[in-house]
Amino acid sequence: MAKIKVKQIGSPIRRPVIQRKTLIGLGLNKMHRVSELEDTPEVRGMINKVHHLVEVVGE
Repeated sequence: MAKIKVKQIGSPIRRPVIQRKTLIGLGLNKMHRVSELEDTPEVRGMINKVHHLVEVVGE
């Protein structure tokens, strides 16, 4: 499967708990950290939930 790189660009401070847990599920818990994940529908859905806190670096 294809890989997708996701970078955290927003802080989880003052965000709902579910968004914080989604970031942790994506492997992101600190600013400017990059995580490489499998490109699956589940991962795409998680990215859509926190699209304002992350950016897709490369596909």
